[in-house]
Amino acid sequence: MIKAEQVSKKFVIGHQTGEKYTALRDVIASNTKSLWNKTKGLAGTVGKSNSKFEEEFWALRDINFEIRQGDRVGIIGRNGAGKSTLLKVLSRITEPTGGRITINGRVASLLEVGTGFHPELSGRENIFLNGAILGMSRAEIRAKFDEIVAFAEVERFLDTPVKRYSSGMYVRLAFAVAAHLEPEILIVDEVLAVGDAQFQKKCLGKMEDVSKNQGRTILFVSHHMQMINNLCDRSILLNAGQIVKEGPSALITEVYLNQFRSNDSTKSWSVNEKMNKGVGLRKMEICDSRFVNKDKYVLNEEVLILVEFEVHEALSGLCHSIAILNSDDVVAFVAISSNDEQYKKSVDQGVYRTFCRIPSNLFNSGKYWIISNIADEFHKVIVETDKDISFEMVDDGLDRAGYFGVWNGIFRPQLSWKTEKL
Repeated sequence: MIKAEQVSKKFVIGHQTGEKYTALRDVIASNTKSLWNKTKGLAGTVGKSNSKFEEEFWALRDINFEIRQGDRVGIIGRNGAGKSTLLKVLSRITEPTGGRITINGRVASLLEVGTGFHPELSGRENIFLNGAILGMSRAEIRAKFDEIVAFAEVERFLDTPVKRYSSGMYVRLAFAVAAHLEPEILIVDEVLAVGDAQFQKKCLGKMEDVSKNQGRTILFVSHHMQMINNLCDRSILLNAGQIVKEGPSALITEVYLNQFRSNDSTKSWSVNEKMNKGVGLRKMEICDSRFVNKDKYVLNEEVLILVEFEVHEALSGLCHSIAILNSDDVVAFVAISSNDEQYKKSVDQGVYRTFCRIPSNLFNSGKYWIISNIADEFHKVIVETDKDISFEMVDDGLDRAGYFGVWNGIFRPQLSWKTEKL
């Protein structure tokens, strides 16, 4: 459906030198100087001006990829990576500086709130306008009209000029038009983030439906990695206008998220600076059942999280909690030490160690991150760690005979199974 060959896009950026604030006397002096330079130029001396210079900026550089019919492709990357520029080039809003793009099919784009809408026209009129832009007949638009209005939930405001719509109403109607007027290729930028959670879920369901059941192609840009993993079967990672990596979404989002994580992330840390209100976190470790400190565990191993802390002032009670997050920054679970007897007692000055056990055969394979905190008896957090400790669960394929299903999940517990002949 889409083929990009050596696609590049260059912008020319102008820079103004000199002071940001210009007073009237500066304007008069500048004009006088300019007149003098012109006079000298007429006399044979060329006046030089360095008040402005330009530089080239390559938003895209040598982009190559192919997208087949029915593919759901995520485009991810940091701000300024070139995602929106790529979509604008694919939508033919802007021309590439170099390279070639081949598109087979009708394209509907939703790149900004209100893209393709005329603010003075009503919602009803804009539906027909957008349909005409997509090359649909009036009869085809009428056949889809009721479905579009029902999806957008703007029946009461259908004859109101869209300039009076809120951003949420704008994007609801724009997405409904783009998704229902039967384009072969649907291009959606981060604009869905404007909608509420219920609408986002509705949109994702619609995109999945038009892709799986109707064979349409979707390009989707989002900074929400869970959305990318749920909707897109493959993804393209951009950085500085170039493709860094492409492949299955789960793999590409993991590569992207790891760019933001500290290279110093380890299986333990030891500091004396994490202290507040008389309690200091001294040490945190991830260990196996023999208290051996390591960062990789087979799925059938239990994991121990050990925290060492120091109390500088006697407290009436302390409570520990941990939060485990997966690679998408989704919280897998939170555990609290409310069943610890020490939680109910006063805590004198001194150094303490606490640990909890995460049972074996619970996690799916993948990388996990830990946040730990200590709270007082009223559950008010006193001190908390950053997300700088990680461990990895590895499937050795022995105890659980491997797993090659299509479902991803945080947990993959080993449950008790029994089969009986009826």
